[in-house]
Amino acid sequence: MAMTALEEPAASAIPAGLAPAKVNLSLRVLGRRSDGYHELESLVAFGRHGAADRVSLSPGGPLKLEIEGAGARKLAGESSNLILRAADAALTIEPRLTLGTFRLVKHLPIAAGLGGGSANAAAALRLIRDANPHLAKGIDWSALAVSIGADVPVCLMSRASLMTGIGERLQPLAGFPPVWAVLANPGQPLETRAVFNALSAPPLAKVPGVASPPRFPDLDALIDALAGQPNDLQPAATQLCPIVATVCAALVRLDGALLVRMSGSGPTCFALFAAAAHAEAAAAKLRFVEPGWWVEPVALG
Repeated sequence: MAMTALEEPAASAIPAGLAPAKVNLSLRVLGRRSDGYHELESLVAFGRHGAADRVSLSPGGPLKLEIEGAGARKLAGESSNLILRAADAALTIEPRLTLGTFRLVKHLPIAAGLGGGSANAAAALRLIRDANPHLAKGIDWSALAVSIGADVPVCLMSRASLMTGIGERLQPLAGFPPVWAVLANPGQPLETRAVFNALSAPPLAKVPGVASPPRFPDLDALIDALAGQPNDLQPAATQLCPIVATVCAALVRLDGALLVRMSGSGPTCFALFAAAAHAEAAAAKLRFVEPGWWVEPVALG
């Protein structure tokens, strides 16, 4: 049965202000819906160590956002930052909420296919919830997350899940095996809308039934399953941003890489590894070969 993001007990397993990278291990586009959105089916995991933004909230005073780190100047000029959108949406539902100054320390690349903005919004919602315990139970946080963006609900949960619909239907995965990844981004942003437009998905033939969450008894089972479940956005993203193919080719050459593909709408790509030492050694090698790329080894879960 699908669960809402804050009903799932493990949702509190990560610190409220941590905004980890979201990695789409698979991403099937089932068709374009009549409302213009796309029906998706995606196996999603999150970085457990490293590869994360951090958000904090100092309660009290007017609502504002301070940003530092990579891309801070660009983000500061965006009036639609998802942290502020999340705060405004929460206030619309419950005007008595205490907010204040949010501070974002940006580490993840922007427009990278890692759900950074959605993860920031999810962290903001968790911080608002924790700062207002007397009002939190009266708010449907999952519905609020959906209203902000399609990836915000799964980022609110921040654990390996099967994500369907436009992202609002979530089924946490039981027994997700230990797996490590090297994430690589070449520094060229890629807009999600442009990738979907290039895909030109056909209209959705019929509303799919509720998919059962897969079970992976070990890493071999996960790799075998992913081999038959590609990222349908990768060809369109590569057409718009040919360096995606270059990044994937570099990852394939790394010792111990079990599976390589693009995450989300790109251009970040990843390689999966069986051990942390393999991922760390591969990341060090790739940083040496491509010093201009953003490269991070992460545990996934």
